[in-house]
Amino acid sequence: MSARWTSWADFRGAAPELAEFGKERLSGNAPAYLATVRGKALPRVHPVQPIVSPNRLMLFMFPSSPKAHDLQNDGRFGLHAAVADNDGSNGEFFLRGKARLVADEAVRAEAAEWGYRPRREYVLFELGVEQAVANEYQEGKPSYTRWRAP
Repeated sequence: MSARWTSWADFRGAAPELAEFGKERLSGNAPAYLATVRGKALPRVHPVQPIVSPNRLMLFMFPSSPKAHDLQNDGRFGLHAAVADNDGSNGEFFLRGKARLVADEAVRAEAAEWGYRPRREYVLFELGVEQAVANEYQEGKPSYTRWRAP
């Protein structure tokens, strides 16, 4: 049974420290990695640059891209922020959830306000958060913080 669709704002309200940690990891210059599901439930991984506003986690992409097809057909995804080095010194952040296509021009404008100027033909997806995990290493040992949507 799947959790209800949970916005970034709802996630941030329920787990503010974890959401801030995730925002810091996802908002850097390094790409994050989006895993999508294609036909026959085969996984596919794509580098992406997420947009994290106070209320939403979003992605723009070409409408003909494989990741856009995957998200429109299935919606399930995993998203992993890049780590700084092999030791994971800045920590890891990853989440999974379900994406939905957004056609609302006000939401597109909100996404553009947060530093990304999309081409007109790009489609926009908002990512819902079902589970989020942070992993920080202290003296070489992992320490996990987890959150799951109700």
